[in-house]
Amino acid sequence: MTVPVVLLALLPLAACGTPPELRQPTRQTAAAPTPTATPSPTPSTVAPTTPAVPTLSPTASDLVAVPCRSGPSGDRVIALLRGSAGVLPRTVRAEVRTGPLCAGGWQYTVLDVTGHEQLQVVTRGRPTALKLVTAGTDVCGVEVRAVAPPGIRTLACDAVPGA
Repeated sequence: MTVPVVLLALLPLAACGTPPELRQPTRQTAAAPTPTATPSPTPSTVAPTTPAVPTLSPTASDLVAVPCRSGPSGDRVIALLRGSAGVLPRTVRAEVRTGPLCAGGWQYTVLDVTGHEQLQVVTRGRPTALKLVTAGTDVCGVEVRAVAPPGIRTLACDAVPGA
């Protein structure tokens, strides 16, 4: 009776065969291409496809921030901070250390503020209608990272102020 028990125990193992990962791959023969004796017609030209969504590439004026030729002046940036933005009180002395530097309609300015750390300022818009984006010791916020041109983003997010 022990032989049937042993056979019964070995039967499931014998039925499995070689596991698939250990089997030799089957040979697949590919048919060799046959040469054609007749010339083929002239190939049709395929027009290159253009992407459905236009890619926005920065212009040269966006890539690098340069001194603003047509404004705003440093005094205009300080006036904005003292005025409607309410960032600088009138009693605090502020002096432009760097800038304004412009790229793609945005401006970056660094101010020395008496009794305080340097103040970085990011603005945008025309010199006569300047809008404050952000001001502080770290101006690399969401709007600057997401929307600002590369020249401004580099200054605001990568540069060390006053260096």
